[in-house]
Amino acid sequence: MKRRIKEETILFISVIKWVFLATLAGIMVGLSTTVFLKLLNWSAKSCSQYNYYFLLLPVAMFLSAVMVKYLAPDAEGHGTEKVIEAVHKHSGKIKAAVVPVKLLATIITIASGGSVGKEGPCAQIGAGVSSIFADIFKFDNNERRKLVICGISAGFASVFGTPIAGAIFGVEVLFVGAILYDVLLPSFIAGIVSYHVSASLGVTYFHHSVVLAPVFSNWFFVKVVMAGIFFGLCSLILIEMLKFGDNFSKKLRVWAPLKGIIGGVILIALTFIFSKQYLGLGLDTIENSLTGVKTAWYAFPMKSIFTSITLSFGGSGGIVTPIFFVGSSAGTLFASLTGLDVATFAAIGLVSVLAGAANTPIAASIMAMELFGTGIAPYATVACVVSFLMTGHRSVYPSQILSMKKSSSINVETGKEMEMVIAEAKPRQKSLTGTILKIVRIFRKAK
Repeated sequence: MKRRIKEETILFISVIKWVFLATLAGIMVGLSTTVFLKLLNWSAKSCSQYNYYFLLLPVAMFLSAVMVKYLAPDAEGHGTEKVIEAVHKHSGKIKAAVVPVKLLATIITIASGGSVGKEGPCAQIGAGVSSIFADIFKFDNNERRKLVICGISAGFASVFGTPIAGAIFGVEVLFVGAILYDVLLPSFIAGIVSYHVSASLGVTYFHHSVVLAPVFSNWFFVKVVMAGIFFGLCSLILIEMLKFGDNFSKKLRVWAPLKGIIGGVILIALTFIFSKQYLGLGLDTIENSLTGVKTAWYAFPMKSIFTSITLSFGGSGGIVTPIFFVGSSAGTLFASLTGLDVATFAAIGLVSVLAGAANTPIAASIMAMELFGTGIAPYATVACVVSFLMTGHRSVYPSQILSMKKSSSINVETGKEMEMVIAEAKPRQKSLTGTILKIVRIFRKAK
């Protein structure tokens, strides 16, 4: 009896403690991200009033690269990746300089037309503020790590207005195929509090209920699975585009800020060839897709190229908003090719490409419900899981730790960072997958 009372007492104190700490984290992150979002909106609107604002891209990316290189190298690229790395390798410790540098570098990049998102900086700002708080009060490594994860969740919740999906994203994005259950409660609390703080301070969010055009049928369900496969391939293309851009940039043996000028010039040239549609956040295109407006068939690969150049050549920002653009525009393409409802599959594509590219099928499925309503949730969930599997052992976040094999027919070592993972098909398959592959080989020989 004494042992039970002692255990329950300790657990009760732990719950109260983390409710309090998570609430504080949510308030701090909500305030910080609100400042960032308001500055970002003001600067983006001010610059977009001028037709050729994107001509500032070389200067903006040069300044962004200089700030990151000399003031806070950890603020490089899309912020979520650096936060994941800090959680896995440094117990969540993040330098204080990262927060203001990431804020300013991202504002400069997006305002001038850089193709990046706003969620990565919010996650990094949230994690940075939480890390600073943990250092001030001398938290141990484990407690700092938990608080930083709360900061990630709070950052995502406040930027997209999806408190539940944001909380789940913060704990799901760290490992592929595993969730940190010990951080679920504080992450939920931090996400909900942060969202309400930002909303009460005037941050507005996009929510669009999607009314399913087709009535459920077996054939429609098959089309949803086919869509999941297509969106998984789109996720793969985005990941490989980002990887190619990063490798190409590394091969240029020049001063890092000079790469910003080169990247800016390339983006200007591409903008004159295609359009301004692929610059900045691209929210207009995303919202139009969700109302049934079709995009060009090449919209999603072009957005991938613009984003890859921006991030690889000195720009600063997130990756999830470009993922939304890629997913929604890929959804309109799929719907156009199959004669399905454009708005429905733009919504399914938006969350499915997130599930595949970031390896977060649970958070993406919940996000579908929070953004688009419960009617689309069953279909979006199926497409999200299929997309997650189809993407393979790849990720837009190379520091994610692989905790599962996506198929028993693949040889892959778990417990490693995604960028170190090498996946190979098992020889002499005896499974159903192996049988199917054998049939395919026989069919090819017969032809």
